[in-house]
Amino acid sequence: MLKVVVESAKGIPKKTLGIPDPIAAVIFKGEKKKTKAIDKELNPVWNEIIEFDLKGTPLDSSSFIDVIVKDYETVGKDKFIGSAKIFLKELAAGQTRSLPSKNIPLINEKKQEFGATISLMIGYEPPASTVPNPNDQNMGDAQAGETKGVDSDEDAGDVVEPGAPGVSPSGQPKKMVRTTRKRQKTLANKPQDFQIRVRIIEGRQLPGNNVKPVVKVNVCGQTHRTRIRRGNNPFFDEIFFYNVNMLPSELFDESISIRVYNAYSLRADSLMGEFKVCFHIIHAILMKWLLLSDPDDSISGTRGYLKVSMFIVGTGDEPPVEKQEASEEQDDIESNLLLPAGVSLRWATLSLKIYRAEDMPQMDDAFAQTVKSLFSGTNDKKNLVDPFLEVSFAGKKVCTKIIEKNANPEWNQLIHLQVKFPVSNDPSFCRDRLSRNDVIGTTYLNLTKIASSGGEIEESENGLPPSFNVDTTESEVGFLPAFGPCYVNLYGSPREFTGLPDPYEDLNWGKGEGVAYRGRVLIELSTQLDDKTDKKVEDISNDDNLVAQKYQRRRKYSLCAVFHSSCMLQEPGEPIQFEVSIGNYGNKLDSTCKPLASTTQYSCAVFDGNHYYYLPWADSKPVVILTSFWEDISHRLDAVNIILYISDRLQANIVSLKTALLAKVSDSRLAEIWLKLITQLIDDLSSYQLPDLEGKPNLTALDIQIKNLRDKTMASVKEAAIRMREEAVDVRATMPDIEDWLERLQQITEEPQNSMPDVIIWMLRGEKRVAYARIPANQVLYSTHSEQAIGKYCGRTQSIFMQYPMDKNKGLKIPVQLRVNMWLGLSAHEKNFNSFAEGTFSVYAEMYENQAQVFGKWGTTGLVGRHKYSDVTGKVKLKQERFMPPRSWEWEGDWFIDPERSLLTEADAGHSEFTDEVYQNETRFPGGEWKPADEPFTDVNGEKAQNPQEIECPPGWIWEDDWNFDSNRAVDEKGWEYGVTIPPDDKPRSWGAAEKMYHIHRRKRLVRPRRKISDTPTTEKKDIGDGWEYSSLIGWKFHRKERSSDTFRRRRWRRKMAPAERVGPSAIFNLEGALVSPLISFILKDVECFKKPPLPHLFLFGKDEPMGRCTCPPVVKLNPATPLTPKLLWFPITMKGRNAGEMLVAAELLLKDKANDVNLPLVPPRRSENLYMVPQGIRPVVQLTAIEILAWGLRNMKAYQLATVSSPSLIVECGGQTVQTAIIKNIKKNPNFPGSVLFLKVLLPKDEMYTPPIVLKVIDHRPFGRKPVVGQCTINSLEEFRCDPYIVTTEVAMSAKVAMMSAAPRHVVIDMGDRMPSPSKQEEDTVDWWSKFYASINEQEKCGPYLQKGYDTLTVYNTELEVVPEFRGLTDFSTTFKLQRGKTEDEGEDPSVVGEFKGSFRVYPLSDDPNVSDPPRQFRELPESCPQECLVRIYIIRCLDLQPKDNNGMCDPYIKLYLGKKTIDDRDHYKPNTLNPEFGRVFELSCYIPQDKDLKISIYDYDLLSSDEKVGETIIDLENRLLSRFGSHCGIPKSYCVSGVNQWRDQLKPSQILENLARMRGIPAPQIADDGSFLSFGGRDYRLDELEANKTIHPHLGPPKERICLHVLRRQGLVPEHVETRTLCSTYQPTLSQGKIQMWVEIFPKNLGIPGPLCDITPRKPKKYFLRAIVWNTTEVILDETSITGENMSDIYVKGWMPGMEEDKQKTDVHYRSLDGDGYFNWRFVFGFDYLPAEQLCLVSRKDHFWNLDKTEFRIPPKLIIQIWDNDKFSLDDYLGTVELDMLHLIPPAKTPEKCSLSMLTQTGKNLTPTSLFSQKSVRGWWPCAMEEDGKKILAGKVEMTLEVVEETEAEERPAGKGRDEPNMNPKLDPPNRPDTSFLWFTNPCKTMKFIIWRRYKWLFIGLIFLILVILFIGILLYSFPNYISMKIVRPY
Repeated sequence: MLKVVVESAKGIPKKTLGIPDPIAAVIFKGEKKKTKAIDKELNPVWNEIIEFDLKGTPLDSSSFIDVIVKDYETVGKDKFIGSAKIFLKELAAGQTRSLPSKNIPLINEKKQEFGATISLMIGYEPPASTVPNPNDQNMGDAQAGETKGVDSDEDAGDVVEPGAPGVSPSGQPKKMVRTTRKRQKTLANKPQDFQIRVRIIEGRQLPGNNVKPVVKVNVCGQTHRTRIRRGNNPFFDEIFFYNVNMLPSELFDESISIRVYNAYSLRADSLMGEFKVCFHIIHAILMKWLLLSDPDDSISGTRGYLKVSMFIVGTGDEPPVEKQEASEEQDDIESNLLLPAGVSLRWATLSLKIYRAEDMPQMDDAFAQTVKSLFSGTNDKKNLVDPFLEVSFAGKKVCTKIIEKNANPEWNQLIHLQVKFPVSNDPSFCRDRLSRNDVIGTTYLNLTKIASSGGEIEESENGLPPSFNVDTTESEVGFLPAFGPCYVNLYGSPREFTGLPDPYEDLNWGKGEGVAYRGRVLIELSTQLDDKTDKKVEDISNDDNLVAQKYQRRRKYSLCAVFHSSCMLQEPGEPIQFEVSIGNYGNKLDSTCKPLASTTQYSCAVFDGNHYYYLPWADSKPVVILTSFWEDISHRLDAVNIILYISDRLQANIVSLKTALLAKVSDSRLAEIWLKLITQLIDDLSSYQLPDLEGKPNLTALDIQIKNLRDKTMASVKEAAIRMREEAVDVRATMPDIEDWLERLQQITEEPQNSMPDVIIWMLRGEKRVAYARIPANQVLYSTHSEQAIGKYCGRTQSIFMQYPMDKNKGLKIPVQLRVNMWLGLSAHEKNFNSFAEGTFSVYAEMYENQAQVFGKWGTTGLVGRHKYSDVTGKVKLKQERFMPPRSWEWEGDWFIDPERSLLTEADAGHSEFTDEVYQNETRFPGGEWKPADEPFTDVNGEKAQNPQEIECPPGWIWEDDWNFDSNRAVDEKGWEYGVTIPPDDKPRSWGAAEKMYHIHRRKRLVRPRRKISDTPTTEKKDIGDGWEYSSLIGWKFHRKERSSDTFRRRRWRRKMAPAERVGPSAIFNLEGALVSPLISFILKDVECFKKPPLPHLFLFGKDEPMGRCTCPPVVKLNPATPLTPKLLWFPITMKGRNAGEMLVAAELLLKDKANDVNLPLVPPRRSENLYMVPQGIRPVVQLTAIEILAWGLRNMKAYQLATVSSPSLIVECGGQTVQTAIIKNIKKNPNFPGSVLFLKVLLPKDEMYTPPIVLKVIDHRPFGRKPVVGQCTINSLEEFRCDPYIVTTEVAMSAKVAMMSAAPRHVVIDMGDRMPSPSKQEEDTVDWWSKFYASINEQEKCGPYLQKGYDTLTVYNTELEVVPEFRGLTDFSTTFKLQRGKTEDEGEDPSVVGEFKGSFRVYPLSDDPNVSDPPRQFRELPESCPQECLVRIYIIRCLDLQPKDNNGMCDPYIKLYLGKKTIDDRDHYKPNTLNPEFGRVFELSCYIPQDKDLKISIYDYDLLSSDEKVGETIIDLENRLLSRFGSHCGIPKSYCVSGVNQWRDQLKPSQILENLARMRGIPAPQIADDGSFLSFGGRDYRLDELEANKTIHPHLGPPKERICLHVLRRQGLVPEHVETRTLCSTYQPTLSQGKIQMWVEIFPKNLGIPGPLCDITPRKPKKYFLRAIVWNTTEVILDETSITGENMSDIYVKGWMPGMEEDKQKTDVHYRSLDGDGYFNWRFVFGFDYLPAEQLCLVSRKDHFWNLDKTEFRIPPKLIIQIWDNDKFSLDDYLGTVELDMLHLIPPAKTPEKCSLSMLTQTGKNLTPTSLFSQKSVRGWWPCAMEEDGKKILAGKVEMTLEVVEETEAEERPAGKGRDEPNMNPKLDPPNRPDTSFLWFTNPCKTMKFIIWRRYKWLFIGLIFLILVILFIGILLYSFPNYISMKIVRPY
């Protein structure tokens, strides 16, 4: 990835009319990207990041970018302003990851500078497999910052000017590199440290009402959650770190799960939405919106959006920089949604038809089955397996039914898997696994191989520049996943079943390469889009079964393997044989397999004379044949072999071209090689066509799609090659495209439907499998289609390095190297085998004659369990007369004795030195005299031997000495050892050196060494005797000579057969019918092995430990007179599967004619007995070279053998020459060497490729003459140290600063009398150091009036100062070399660092003429090497993205400094609960340099109870900064100020620094005018008025003389005033960033005087604001309740709060009994908050929990949430609706309630323009409130409010109380004029009667009263009427 940060431009000229609108464009390799246009600005600031995806292609040294600045025009073409070209040489060389390009001058159309400049930051992330080549010769001479003119024409000028370097005359770009395709790289095979960072920013449109969302993130089993927020649009802004150590492949199989829960809901309903994504599609996702969905309801649709940033940081990776500023583009969810461009998720159903399986191995013990077999005599072990198949895809698993006791099960089931397509989680693999308790095997279907999106050949994505595109369409090559019907093969551990645990069980899970075939499964895969099914498993219909039958048709295949040699055996051991199998055919140890002649004969290994053993096959080679039956898939494998043939030829030509580039051949020769490559590729793609699929058997839909894909790919490569041949002019520039072609061809060679198993070769020791090798069947397959369709190794000899199963040492030891010739083909094509046979085949019948010794006689009586004639095992009874030749074969000769060849080998075979031994024996009676024994001379076993005087020296050998006794044993002074015989033994079992009276036996070992002097063949004995081989017991190892202890013997009989019909070598395939058991061997004779010679292998050893091996292809000379000389080249050394170095080697293989040795070239002169000098034509040309060594000193030397290093010296070795420094007397007092400069003359090759390294060794001078090597370093490349000794450069001047230290007077008086008064208090309030910092990082909204006052800015580096390219790592004086002690105990790649050497080198050629004087020395004026006392100031500004250390995902960081023995612990000033603390701390320390050179800055996490944990640390080398000529001790500011925030801080004034700089560079002192208006320096004149043109002169500036000197100093390449960003590293994960720290350091030698004042960098404080929200009225509020009288009503009140300040919730009083939804409040909310205007965020401090000690600071966007509620007295209040108002993007309110609607919430950006409340200050109107009902938002009411934001001072001037409390003013709120019906019935019974009961039921009450009165009247009447009547009648009165 190439990232260009277009920061700003300055000095853009005005137009004739008006001011331009600058827009910048960056062009890289033809790809153009633009920034936004800045309206009417002469100094535009873009700060935009432009990224170019390199697609896996590393930068080369000639890469560059063009930057074009234009005036944006709305109509017409943009007008050209200026351009610049920046070369990326330093990035390509791997010296740095970032390239700051500040103030690059722009060039106008006339190729002239016009005063405008542009500033950029270029970052480069090289591909993971890219290793910078220190020997890269194509580095060019261009320097960064070189500019070229660019035509203003829109079409041509935006690329490059025709005719300029890098462009052909036709205007086409020379460099043809890929711009879009991404290479697939091989992942590392060892665990690595990774850090996953997930930042949860905010959510949008989350479902639900009044929700409290919380986000849970799960990564690799670790779960973190955010804090609980409120609302449907929560803001989180929390970051989580996950540190893992695992294989990259394992990491890519993991996924990130992000879930959003509602904290209010129950657990079952709490999940609101989920998003899952796999790591293999994540690298850096910045500020993207995730689409949340319900994992259980696929049709529920969107469940909201979540804005996140996610990225993975690996070893050496720099975390990407996020844009913190908000933008409308990022808020646009649709354009920033995390989905592939133009692709929507669609549901797809993967239907996998599983038909049957075969060849399942035994997996069960089945004890009952074993017992049954004992009685019945049957043993059906092949069915002891209960298989079922498990399919796993995208986290879903489905299993078939179990079929018990069946090794060939038939399931006939259909499995459905439903996924979203394209899959958002892992789409790569479909895994079939046969498993119950044990796994049978695992295989993968890679979706990238069985499906295609069409992008591989698409015009814009074919990896070619536009001029080389080929017209193809996506629809022609894209297809959905499909497969079969076809068998997939299973591989895993060996098939042999044992009851013991399988040590290779992991292989059955697919972890590693399977070592054996374990069966195969017939499956078919199809895909249907938008198809839904409820069934996961169902049965396959009979029709589908019938269709699959035709794909199971088998044909007979024949395999022949000829073993030419077997060498490099580690040890002899038991007899060895090799087994060849394909599928289950040929497996000799599997009882279910048919026996075939698939194994070689057992052979014993013989010593080869060096370090290994070999099998003595001589000129008779074993051959194995086997037949098998497979489907005919020749149309697939033929196509694979053809493409492999083309790609192999292309790869060989690429290697030749790279070698030519490395060897720097002439341009004509280079062009010839390049043209041959292109022409041959075009011819191959044109001539070799893929097989036509029409009429082919086993044809599937995938075959057609892959054929189409391959045809399109080959056509596009061919077309691109043709265009390149016509138009390319730069060979080097074409290499990336050519390599891309090779990669594309190799990608289409993979055949997913390869049902033919691999050929597996096993090495067996006895009956135990030891090592294996797998050969893909297509490599040895014969084809009749064309010669190119034949396998690469079909009928050709190949070298195979076998390997141990699951080798933990990763190839450290090679079990055996085989040379094998194999041929595989249809039996119908057997006749074609004759053309590949290289010799004469001989076939033998074989049997063994066995005898046993009983009572001293040999016979067949004692053969227990053996037969007189048997096979090699002795268990199968054979008879000579029953041997019958197979059909078409006949006997040739009689039976003859043929002993095992290894038994005929002498003991001295393969040795160049040998010692003969004989034991002299004597006996006696106890106490008697010694006399010769019955057998005076024997061997070590007591067997009779010759008299030593009779033993003759064999031919070709010579005696080295006479016979002498062996004194290196436990013997007496005469060589005798004594023993006692204990019956029934006849000789002693133990021997002693001291003679005793009871000893009756003694012996003496006589030895005589001899040496081989010629190549006389002595390996085999001619006399085979009777051919018997003997053994002490049956089953023991056999030997040729009979011993007295032998009880068993045997001999081998053979009889030769010949084919009756003369059909040639193919007759061996006719033996199939006779091979009932492996009793016939096949012998190949008279083979010409030189046709394909083996590769030489060089093994490196350090003492006795292996250090690696190297393979070197030799130059083969069949005719020694051929004038062909090999060239020395570097070849990699491998150790345990990884790179362990390089070896410079050339190999030559000559054909030695036994008849004529005269033609061989002369042997070069000897350097020692077995060492020869390199011939003249091969040896590099050397030149006398001078190496000057600046040995400055040693640093940080660690103890060696528990003793400190006290008196070291340095030894420098190069090219066989050595020089040593003086001894450092006391390294603690002064670690520098007394004599700093050493000189070395050495003969070095002229070619840098052959230059030997410089080896540095540090030895410590200890008591008693001990001088151990305590550290060493190897400098591989001397190119960076080469120089021209006659050119004086600024680098030769050494360190200007240290020279000043030595030259300046001891007491320097700095005149500060011209300082002006300190700035006023008002200026201090508006301008501070942070204003300067924010102005420097282009955050102008935070810097206030700083820039308007004309103050200068500083430089902020995004990396360490040492990484900035223009400062060359601050190693211009001396480089720091890490000293190491060797490999670690666990043989890790990185040896431990035990110290540092500071020094440098200068390498330059010397004249061979002794009369020519030596050039001047380079290291001349050196600074004093004595320690210097210095004052160090450390400014810590802030930290960024620290790794959390607390459980809450936060950190409590503080600073801890280490300098020498001094420590500063700033624990009291820790910053609680933050990952981005702003420290603003300054520390001042004194130290002595170089003793205290390392400044360690650590960040710790504060913990109250437990020990503080280190977050990370960074180390600064203060010595390098002090010694560097770049003046890095104190940055040079832009202006000389004597007061203010930019006050001068250095000890010397600018004029003094300039004078010292002139003296050190050897140029005249600067000439300065008295008034400071003019200065002359370095041949140039400067005027102050020109230098300060267009600059504001403020009162803080110093005198003109110093100002003009400072302007000149800033043009000398010195370090400017700066802030550096350093990476914090952890000791546990040193390769991963733990965060960043922004800081700078100043160093002041105390002998130069007092430095300037300290900078005040105290952090800023937030401003206090108040939000006043007056709730006037509500209307159309939902009437949520029904009164007792049946009326709809609501008791309305309004609640409000600001997110993050929920504890300050406020609510109005209640408007009771609103019958129409209207509410009247006149209520004021007052929210106080701390606001950072620069960041536009609220700073909230609160405790997360009551037990927390500190408050946590949060930065939250300013928002106001208003909710409408219904008040209930006896139950919970009812939520009615809400509105969320963003104060920065405030929705404009409606003027009237009629215009207020829900559309105001959704039409933002279209009809309404949001405004900031902070700029508008006050706003009044109506806003809608919404609530969610049935998944939809409905209008819940409208609220009328006045929103006002006031600062703290204004709030004091215009006070206002909450609600209607005092001070009730600004404005004064009167009680609302609510209707009389608004009251609470419970507290107002009278009003309740009046307004509720009487108003509604008045007439009812009147009627009731009247009715009561009438009833009362009637009742009274009835009561009184009888009395009245009676009184009337009686009339008592």
